[in-house]
Amino acid sequence: MEDRFSLLLSLKTPTGFEVFGEFGIGDDRVAAAALFDSLKGSERLAETAVLHVDLMETDGLLPAKVRTKCCRLDELAANCKLITREVFRRRNLKSYE
Repeated sequence: MEDRFSLLLSLKTPTGFEVFGEFGIGDDRVAAAALFDSLKGSERLAETAVLHVDLMETDGLLPAKVRTKCCRLDELAANCKLITREVFRRRNLKSYE
């Protein structure tokens, strides 16, 4: 079964925002929201923001954007580390629950 929630990484180009990465973060709405809340960045969208992290929910076949955070490059790097650690923890410790 595919992940219901994901985080899309996108950057601003002359033609608009383009996705360059995606993390599947599972099916738990509460855990997905908690992970998104822990990310660095601002939910206040700014014209000057060039990096976005979008929380996406796929219901059936259609993905929908739930929330967006704008971040700087250093914040994106910290976010990638945090997301990777959390996904690793959830997927590997699931068998011990």
